[in-house]
Amino acid sequence: MPLKSLSWRIIVPCAASALLVLTGCSPSVGVASAQDSNNPACAPMMVALPDTLAGASRRTTNSQATAAWGDPSLAILRCGVTVPTPTTDKCVTVNGVDWVIKERNPNWTMTTYGRDPAAEVTIDPNKIASSTVLAELSSSASKLPQTRGCVGPGDTENLPKAK
Repeated sequence: MPLKSLSWRIIVPCAASALLVLTGCSPSVGVASAQDSNNPACAPMMVALPDTLAGASRRTTNSQATAAWGDPSLAILRCGVTVPTPTTDKCVTVNGVDWVIKERNPNWTMTTYGRDPAAEVTIDPNKIASSTVLAELSSSASKLPQTRGCVGPGDTENLPKAK
């Protein structure tokens, strides 16, 4: 048997085995994709996401336009979620990106406001700091098209009076 033929018969199975071993060490995180996850406007944000978030490494996920950091997951991000309508929920601006924060026990959900499509990140604030997460994700989230921004009580002073 020629040496060339023998080497491929050994190399291919070994490479396939190595690939299985390597992928088996880091299982994908199961994340349900958002209803508008196939929106092309999610792509620029997804490619700009950081490799680490608050010191936690990014992991692979099993669905489109999603991301996860930490093992176990400390933060889960989904792009293409329902765009928030005007709300009285807490809204903060971090590095030019507005986020609506819903503080539920134990997890908080923080959704971009005034961006279409919207992205949300879910965290347990007892395990990872929301301020760090938003600061580190805002650069990526700024890639989503902005249509409006948060307003507060002081912003309504300059609106035209109703007749």
